[in-house]
Amino acid sequence: MLRILLAALSLAIAAGTAAQPDSPKDSAKKPAAAKPAAKAKAPKPGVRPAWAELTAEQQQVLAPLKADWDSLEPERRQKWIAIAKRYPRMKQVEQERVQRRMQAWARLSPEQRRQARENYKHLAKAPRPAPNKDLRQAWAEYQALSPYERQSLAPQTSTDPRRQKR
Repeated sequence: MLRILLAALSLAIAAGTAAQPDSPKDSAKKPAAAKPAAKAKAPKPGVRPAWAELTAEQQQVLAPLKADWDSLEPERRQKWIAIAKRYPRMKQVEQERVQRRMQAWARLSPEQRRQARENYKHLAKAPRPAPNKDLRQAWAEYQALSPYERQSLAPQTSTDPRRQKR
């Protein structure tokens, strides 16, 4: 579960980087027509399985990656194939999440993908905090409260019109 959260965080960081507009200085240095993603991706000769070798079901699940498939390393292809294999057993919500994340991943530039992988490796190596027994005990106590008592602990909503959500 933590790995999924770390991967999602890495993707969110990388996607946030991709969504940031270029500063005027950066745009002055680059010609308007040049884009980093516009580079032709050279297919890796002899790397299998090729897109055409995937089953129809795998192709359907991995469709967001079709344009990049020929340039993927064999290890990456195997990871995506493993995800496609698990896909039919996932709940609908999980399938939708996988599709959204795969589409977001496909939109990233190779540099953004590299950065997301580095972020994930860094976070995966970070020490995990030990479960807080006091927190578990407090949660158990909260769960034991009646709905009325829980509601009394909730923050009061303000009647001040300046504090209303817009």
